[in-house]
Amino acid sequence: VQLQAFGGGLVQAGGSLRLSCDASGRTFSSYVMGWFRQPPGKEREFVAAINRSGSSTYYSDSVKGRFTISRDNAKNTVYLQMNSLKPEDTAVYYCAATLRSWVIQSSRSYDYWGQGTEVTVSS
Repeated sequence: VQLQAFGGGLVQAGGSLRLSCDASGRTFSSYVMGWFRQPPGKEREFVAAINRSGSSTYYSDSVKGRFTISRDNAKNTVYLQMNSLKPEDTAVYYCAATLRSWVIQSSRSYDYWGQGTEVTVSS
């Protein structure tokens, strides 16, 4: 599967952005999808994940209650709605796909990655 993330940009603190990730191929619904981010000078970190059907979602503590992951299997797209953005949310955001169902908070579980989209939150 090939992934392409977009929707990043510059936003003021407290604002919102919606990231999208388009996937190629006919088996999108077979993949658990995740969003990760890499802040400047830091390691890549888990943000959110969603199971194949979209019925279960998982979030890091730092974004829980502010971000929402969703997917549309008919459109081969996964979304990340980001509200109440903070300067510490500034990062390059990556979408990722895996056929695994375990340890989905770890980047090592994902086999396919998008190119990343940059989000900058100004204070």
